Amino acid sequence: MNRSPNRLLTFLVIAFVATASLTALLAYDTVRDLVATWNGTAPGDEFIPVDNGDPGALPTVASSTVFDPSAPIQPAGYPAPHAWDGESRVTVLVMGVDLRDLETNEGPPRTDTMMLLTIDPATGTAGMLSIPRDMWVAIPGYDYGKINTAYQLGEIFDLPGGGPGLAMASVEQLLGIEIDYYAQVDFHAFEKLIDEIGGVKLNIPEEIKVDPRGGKPIRKLQPGIQTLPGDIALAYARSRNTPGGDFDRADRQQQVILAIRDRILTFDLLPTLIARAPAIYQDIADGIRTNLTLDQMIRIGLLAGQIAPENIHRAVIGADAVIFDMSPEGQEILKPIPDQIRLVRDEIFASTSSGSPVVVNKSLEELIAEEAAKLSVLNGTTVPGLAATTSGMLTDEGFLVTLTDNADQLYAMTTIIDYSGKPYTLQFLIELLNINPSHIFHSYDPDSKVDIQIILGDDWAAQGATE
Repeated sequence: MNRSPNRLLTFLVIAFVATASLTALLAYDTVRDLVATWNGTAPGDEFIPVDNGDPGALPTVASSTVFDPSAPIQPAGYPAPHAWDGESRVTVLVMGVDLRDLETNEGPPRTDTMMLLTIDPATGTAGMLSIPRDMWVAIPGYDYGKINTAYQLGEIFDLPGGGPGLAMASVEQLLGIEIDYYAQVDFHAFEKLIDEIGGVKLNIPEEIKVDPRGGKPIRKLQPGIQTLPGDIALAYARSRNTPGGDFDRADRQQQVILAIRDRILTFDLLPTLIARAPAIYQDIADGIRTNLTLDQMIRIGLLAGQIAPENIHRAVIGADAVIFDMSPEGQEILKPIPDQIRLVRDEIFASTSSGSPVVVNKSLEELIAEEAAKLSVLNGTTVPGLAATTSGMLTDEGFLVTLTDNADQLYAMTTIIDYSGKPYTLQFLIELLNINPSHIFHSYDPDSKVDIQIILGDDWAAQGATE
């Protein structure tokens, strides 16, 4: 599948909270007073993030925002911060927005990449899971679409929680998990952080061309261990110049994020970084939007630093968990294979679970039952009673068939039309009826009386379905 060059990297929140955690090394009860003095402000004064003019920067928070360490760094109307007891699992969705959308200034951007970070204090484990931007999902309240459009829709229609809220809901529906927080980080904050810690040490597995932003010349990195500055590390992480495309890129992103963590913890950087904490925080705060509060960032940062590298699990939703296909509009998409998606999810969440309810480890039957899809079965063959027999079979499987009738014409191939987005039901029916991918159609219609329409064809009749 061809993919256009990446224009914005999603940076995992660990890169931010690892830096924020440096302030926690000071007496904790002085943190509020410390951050309140940054920029010369006092508690209750207005804190106005600086617009750095970077084309990859996120929109700035309104100038009336009051700087409060107990408040999240985000515009009004975005997802409210959750309470976190410091003992239960915490999960953060990290997003980057597509720079091409920001440069054209034609409205809210799409997300370029999504990545989940989860930390389980009870077991001392963590997980990182990358989600491809072309994943074809049912966006809650909307038609099927690429998962990278969820943020854009939430912004365009000014939904509660905005773009982050709808993006979180879309990922929750795809993976069957609960997401506590989100974070967005821009180019400037990422490059600045890496330069502050003296670069990141990476083991480059193969020769790769990278394209630093800002009109800098293309670089060719050779295999081997080397330390990269912020701009080159960013270019490496966002490059798609390898056979695996987006899947390889997601793995490189995770590699860079862990290298940031290792750099901070392995080298004796804490004294220098503590002295620079106010300036570093200001730089990063300009380029981040999150419903995490500063207090939560500090606590998560300290927790992340205590987890052994061997207890950090990594996964990418890769080629074995998706079907390469085309959307009705001719876009190249990745259709999720529900069973495989659940296996990848469980690599990260179930393997780190301490019994908390965050992971919804439900059986496929339970997930299908929750969808409660209404089906119609139409006979598109000359075999009498085929629709009624098939409806009975589906009813025995636990499905709700609300309409059984004849089709308006004959069909050689069994066809499915999905009107509302019921991924687990749809996948089960595709496998049960052996549906050819070219005969699966998505036609979102909130007024439809059924969720999924099945039109039986000669191929199904030939399987002896009436026996």
